[in-house]
Amino acid sequence: MDLEALPMSCLKNGEAEHNPYTQHRVLGSECECDSRRNRDLGSVGINISPCQGGNCGEERVSTAPISVRDRAEDMVANIKPDVKSKKARQQKKMTLEDMYNNQYDFDDEDDDSDWEPVQKPAAVVKWFCVNCTMVNLGDDSHCDICGEHKESGILKHGYFASPFLKEAGLSQNELEVKERYKDPCSQISESGKFTAVGFDERMLLHSEVEMKSHPHPERPDRLRAITASLATAGIFPGRCFPISAREITEEELHMVHSLEHIQSVELTSQLLASYFTPDTYANEHSARAARLAAGLCADLASEILSGHAKNGFALVRPPGHHAGIRQAMGFCLHNNAAVAALAAQGVGAKRVLIVDWDVHHGNGTQEIFDGSKTVLYVSLHRHEGGKFYPGTGAAHEVGSMGAEGYCVNVPWSRGGVGDNDYLFAFQHVVLPIASAFSPDFIIISAGFDAARGDPLGCCDVTPSGFAQMTHALNAISGGKLLVILEGGYNLRSISSSATAVIKVLLGESPGCEAENAVPSKSGLLTVMEVLKIQMKFWPTLEPVLLKLNLQWGTYALPNRKKLKKKRQRAGVPVWWQWGQKRWLYHLLSGDLHVRLKGV
Repeated sequence: MDLEALPMSCLKNGEAEHNPYTQHRVLGSECECDSRRNRDLGSVGINISPCQGGNCGEERVSTAPISVRDRAEDMVANIKPDVKSKKARQQKKMTLEDMYNNQYDFDDEDDDSDWEPVQKPAAVVKWFCVNCTMVNLGDDSHCDICGEHKESGILKHGYFASPFLKEAGLSQNELEVKERYKDPCSQISESGKFTAVGFDERMLLHSEVEMKSHPHPERPDRLRAITASLATAGIFPGRCFPISAREITEEELHMVHSLEHIQSVELTSQLLASYFTPDTYANEHSARAARLAAGLCADLASEILSGHAKNGFALVRPPGHHAGIRQAMGFCLHNNAAVAALAAQGVGAKRVLIVDWDVHHGNGTQEIFDGSKTVLYVSLHRHEGGKFYPGTGAAHEVGSMGAEGYCVNVPWSRGGVGDNDYLFAFQHVVLPIASAFSPDFIIISAGFDAARGDPLGCCDVTPSGFAQMTHALNAISGGKLLVILEGGYNLRSISSSATAVIKVLLGESPGCEAENAVPSKSGLLTVMEVLKIQMKFWPTLEPVLLKLNLQWGTYALPNRKKLKKKRQRAGVPVWWQWGQKRWLYHLLSGDLHVRLKGV
């Protein structure tokens, strides 16, 4: 394959190439030369020689000694005669760097008691929050954004660890909370009655080689926090059954992606660092991690459809719903949900429903199944008129090539969307369409970046909200349900939300159900817009829309009187309002009678 044809910039083993998105360095070395490699040393008096302090094989940059000697001799010539010989002896040992840093005392006879050296500015302490990755300045021990302690134990105990205390064992109160989550019977039930979990530690090796100005949000700690939460609660290992991981085959991937895309991902295993897009990285372990993630999703689907497992949760990364037929993007390499859907159809599922509640639209999944009538894709996401990443997923995108109506998009028009809007959309759009479609198998693309506190999603869905949506879908298709992890970048939010979802898979109640969720005005308008479009393909939605018009019509319609008056006043010249013809202005604007009553 021609490497130049690939849409990515790469760093080969042992080579350093210029990359517009990253600063490359040689891996596997802790030599101090790494920290000096990008320092601007100017263009004069620079020598380059191999580093002798380590085994990295890098080049060391040093200043030329000639300029130092000349500078020293000039300084010696200007020293007073009575101290000249002493100064000369000192100058022979002095370097330019020493003089610049004022590290030597010249014992001048002049009184310099009133002289004060220039104070260096205090170094600003910068640290990144382990929970949300946001940057913090200063010595404060808690994140300014999420309040997490800079050394919290979230990677050791998950969200059970206190966000306000330094890493330590669980307190007595936290132990009591943890015990309430544990099932008294920790034994896995008989075959076909358990919840299967797919996880492999080799997926943790997928990471950005060198941090840029900020830690990458899609990082291995996402899985570490979830597994720590599940382990602390005794859920996994314990109440869930692990399945062994395998790498997906090229033939299986070729059913979803083009051969060129598969080969471009595989090529990254020969490279230390590469980028498909500025935010979609890969290292030498990424291709295997992506194959493992896809293989786990395919096998979980097969286990559930064959009756060996009740349901399942794919604890995988890299995520997948942005990966299309020919491209990797949005942190995603292979489309895990699409692989699982085709695997399910391969073992007997005739109709597969994919519900994507990631805060970003799954443009890759929509592209793959755009013309399919056997896979129904439903996505709830921020859209904001196409201004929110990736810009796709408008309500009028309904499918093509005879499969119109088999793509359903619920595009939120703003951020901050919470439980009520999501549950309202489920009750009036997702569940009616899902019931009419009658799927044999359901896949949830479970991105938890719509969760409260997520730095990318900026929405307000709680763990209870995710649990209730899972419970609603679990009642369809006989409970044959697979949840696949997608996004989510606040460790506390993602771990608590994933735990709540797995508890529902285990058969626990999601808590109080909001059967009559009251939406926001923007949420209501979005749902009604989707219903107007989709009822052409799903007649069961027409009475739903009629009911909403009767119940919420007045609430949804704008105040026409105010808009009319605003338009009238906007169309009249300002000087009419205050000039000699102001009576004509009031007559045209419709409030002349008010003026007359006041006369």
